[in-house]
Amino acid sequence: MRDRYATLRRIQALDPARDYLAIYQTMLRFEFPWDLRFGINLAFNRSFAMPPVAALLVGTGELTERTRKRIDDTGILMYEIVLNGFDHPRGRAALRRVNQIHRPYRDVPGDEYLYVLACAVVIPLRWLDRYGWRQPCCHEREATYRFFRELGRRMHITGIPESADDLHSWFEAYDRRLVPDDNAAAIERATRMHLRKRLPLLTDALIGAVYDDRFRAAAKVARPPWRVRAGLHAALRARARWLRHLGRPRRTGLFEGGVITTATYPDGYEIAELGPASALPDRPDDDGGEDAGDGQRQQQTEGQVQRLDRSHGGIP
Repeated sequence: MRDRYATLRRIQALDPARDYLAIYQTMLRFEFPWDLRFGINLAFNRSFAMPPVAALLVGTGELTERTRKRIDDTGILMYEIVLNGFDHPRGRAALRRVNQIHRPYRDVPGDEYLYVLACAVVIPLRWLDRYGWRQPCCHEREATYRFFRELGRRMHITGIPESADDLHSWFEAYDRRLVPDDNAAAIERATRMHLRKRLPLLTDALIGAVYDDRFRAAAKVARPPWRVRAGLHAALRARARWLRHLGRPRRTGLFEGGVITTATYPDGYEIAELGPASALPDRPDDDGGEDAGDGQRQQQTEGQVQRLDRSHGGIP
């Protein structure tokens, strides 16, 4: 059996201040592919439950009426940036599209955007701490913070705390603003129905058991019986032990060859066409380049936003 901790040792030999992208790519593609993706989904679900954001999303119908497309679009744009990095043409194209989509909502308070960013850092790490085959090391925690701090900077989000610990503390304080909300309940219901269509064996109780009490209250989800919560916890902990002791390191990374396949786009996609059709055309700073301090601006051309067809990211 290949050394289960070989990749971790390579990560620990890197500098998270400099190599945060490679470390985060490795976490996603090799070390925690299922868990990190699931944690990111939980993070976005939670961020959509904050009342101002929930009201906006229900108003647009993006998550309640076009649930599958919105989830796929969000995932593709996120993973394009992770796989390619901020300065690769595809990464820039994805970031540009993210900024186009959000530009009409610049009147949303900055703290709401910061909360979405903080959820993407805190919630997946919490999931890994509890149910990953191992807990993330300090390099991985710092790299996760630095990746999303850079993403936030290029999205022009202000007020990002200066350290990972400060971001976690900020999240804890802001997360207490979650309160029972009808719009949050509508979004959770739509995403739960989407998940159950994909995985028919899932029940409402099992999905509810994944949530914590604060999110369940905000989304008006009934607390599942103790036996369901305890059973799910035991099953996930057993899975973690199996992966730790019997699982093998991945030889092939997630999204190998750079291919991101979704139900919405079985034949591929154009980055510039993801998201709502009403998104505004681009501005010069939509790819974050003007504020990125890299000294170069890469012109986006039609050829640079072709379907993804190459492998990127990770250190194994």
